[in-house]
Amino acid sequence: MPFRFLLIVICALAMPPGALAAEGLPIEAIARTSGTPVIPGLKMVWLAPWGDVEKAHPWRNIIVHQTEGPAGSARGGAQEQAKNPTRRGVMVWVETDGTVYWAVADNLVPTHTDGADRNDNKYIDNAKTYHQVNKDTSIGVEFAGNYPDVTRPATEAQIAAWRILVKVLRARYSIPLDHVYAHNWIDFKDVRYCEGCALATLAREWGE
Repeated sequence: MPFRFLLIVICALAMPPGALAAEGLPIEAIARTSGTPVIPGLKMVWLAPWGDVEKAHPWRNIIVHQTEGPAGSARGGAQEQAKNPTRRGVMVWVETDGTVYWAVADNLVPTHTDGADRNDNKYIDNAKTYHQVNKDTSIGVEFAGNYPDVTRPATEAQIAAWRILVKVLRARYSIPLDHVYAHNWIDFKDVRYCEGCALATLAREWGE
């Protein structure tokens, strides 16, 4: 067996499940696969692999969160979430360096948001969100690193990862663009800052 061919086989066997099937596919196709696919442009740490997308929970929304934690806290948060998937937290965590941690199988429902109790139309029309855009309908994405200054914006690496990640999430679960929300748009939150607002706004501005 030629050495080059042998090397290719060895590398292929070393790749994570799903990587071979996803290689060369567009993002929209990769998003519908299972396993732990390699997603171009994202550094993914899979704590829970994708299952059959047809058996996933019927997600209809995406909620952007920001945690009052220091740089490096996404890893710990994601690991704790993976141990107890339905605890207070989210499915997907994003570190300040752009690393994405997929912590929970997508047929399980983590506890996040406070009931979608915002009804003042301050940021968006809340007629369609009031008590509807909640943990049972929404994927939570947590961006770490705004400690000790909660007004600190997401890093450039986080924004770059988010540009791809939101596309993957929307493609995988057929989520409309206007169903990407900031936590502060649907819940009365910390008055010191608008949690998730800049990132959710970017996602909508980027469009399809």
